[in-house]
Amino acid sequence: MDRSKPHRHLKANQQLNRRATSLDGFIPNRRGRLIQPNFHKLPDTGGLQTDDKIIGDMPKIMKAGAKLPAGAAPQQSLGVTWASSRLKDPGAVDLTRPPRKGRARRKLGSKVPTGFPWKKVLKRGGIGLASVLIVVGGYVGYKFAHNIDKVFGGNIFSDLSGLFGKTTLKGEAEGRVNVLLAGDSSDQQGHGGANLTDSILILSIDTNNHTAFLLSIPRDLWVDQPGVGWEKINAANDDLGTNIPGYPQNGMGQLENLVSTDLGIPIDYYALSDYGAFQDAVNAVGGVKVDIQSPDPRGLYDPNVKLKLPNGVVSLNGQTALNLARARGDGYGSYGFPDSDFDRTEHQRQIFTAIVQKAQTLGFLDNPIKIGNLFDAFGNNVQTDLSLKDVLALVQLTKGLNLSNIKSYAYCSTLTVGQDGCTTPLLTDYTDPASGQEALIPTAGISNYDQLQYYYQTLSSNNPVVQEAAGVVVLNGGNTVGLAGKYQSQLIGKGVNVTSVGDAAQPYSQTVIMDNSEGKKPATLHLLESIFGGSTISNNASINTSNASFVVILGANQGPPASSQ
Repeated sequence: MDRSKPHRHLKANQQLNRRATSLDGFIPNRRGRLIQPNFHKLPDTGGLQTDDKIIGDMPKIMKAGAKLPAGAAPQQSLGVTWASSRLKDPGAVDLTRPPRKGRARRKLGSKVPTGFPWKKVLKRGGIGLASVLIVVGGYVGYKFAHNIDKVFGGNIFSDLSGLFGKTTLKGEAEGRVNVLLAGDSSDQQGHGGANLTDSILILSIDTNNHTAFLLSIPRDLWVDQPGVGWEKINAANDDLGTNIPGYPQNGMGQLENLVSTDLGIPIDYYALSDYGAFQDAVNAVGGVKVDIQSPDPRGLYDPNVKLKLPNGVVSLNGQTALNLARARGDGYGSYGFPDSDFDRTEHQRQIFTAIVQKAQTLGFLDNPIKIGNLFDAFGNNVQTDLSLKDVLALVQLTKGLNLSNIKSYAYCSTLTVGQDGCTTPLLTDYTDPASGQEALIPTAGISNYDQLQYYYQTLSSNNPVVQEAAGVVVLNGGNTVGLAGKYQSQLIGKGVNVTSVGDAAQPYSQTVIMDNSEGKKPATLHLLESIFGGSTISNNASINTSNASFVVILGANQGPPASSQ
């Protein structure tokens, strides 16, 4: 290095000093702005100078009138960084780089760090990430609340109260909560009969024993709709002007009324979803698995809904699950659907159970983000009279359930006898003479829903007599007219399944109870013995039992029930 040339710091300093004298006492800083220095008169020294120029602008370091310690160099006493080791003039201050507030100046000639500034990057990156998270979190929170509002018809304030409040569900005090679940195709443009509920399920939860079951209501069940007339039950939701006291004011109110009144199933809440909600719910849990058990070795095929599945456990995405829930084998060349709509309702129950089980397995019920994904699916596609508080309470109930043990049921029909324990058909085919529509009616006769009501009782009751569901025939073998009918009412009131009443083929002097269950229905047998106190006959081929578990023949000694005397 040629040390004969002025050092760049000294040269810059001298230029600034010269400019200071030509700018009426103002000194340009590093950015070209003019600043007015504060000059301090030092007693006993005549002022601090470099060459013949005054150095100022140091009010925070040096106080006016301060004295330098004896023998101390000015640069040491002032506490500033001097470039005396590099400048020809040791008294000059480097004005081009004033010291920063709160941090010591780096001495000239010291090494500059060459490593990557990780701390600075991480600090700035952390701030940026936090900002992104706040924005994203705010959006997710807004979206979550918005979807909740759409599903439950509330607002942000009611939503918050729902998150922190607690409620008791309808039916919980009685030990059972029933939710009516229905599905339509209202989101499919151009689809005929978009409001028809081709999927009708009852989710029944025993809140005391922590068990649950699903019961399918056949869409073709022939019912007398108030204000409309005889139609299939799936058309109830199409009556959007329904206004029945005590029920929702829409088509679901009509459906809820029919299920409660005709089938004897009390409904506490309802939820109506369309195809989109069903499909998105499956995708939200990452797909589901179901076990296809078709009697056809090829599996299932229905070209109408583009469905083809083999037998065995299969994985379904949202679209395939929807196709399976819609298929009933009515397309040309279909196979694997011998029971048509009954097969379809069975697959619907399978898929619903698989969704609930998958959601519980993945921790959806404890993860707000995952619950938010479900509400994304439900936001535009679900109608319900459940409030957010109700849903949260329902979630708490389901946490105590063993979802792998959810039972699945359907009404036995003449089409399904011999399958899944179906021995006594409750439904049979029917063609309406006026409209020509093909439907289903109770085997006991049109509008006679007694056996269907009793079937629900066998599923929902904790009464062992009801659970045994033993068929009982009551025959009058005495002299009192109408005696069998009076005991029929009493037995039904105690949960007995009275399948028929009539007259005995011959007179009996004493009441007889015949047990055809071979001791497999002990609770029912004990009740009958307590009521009638007659002899029990294990077998009597001369009596027509009509496949009943018990036959009660009232003798001449039998008086009327105590309640009817």
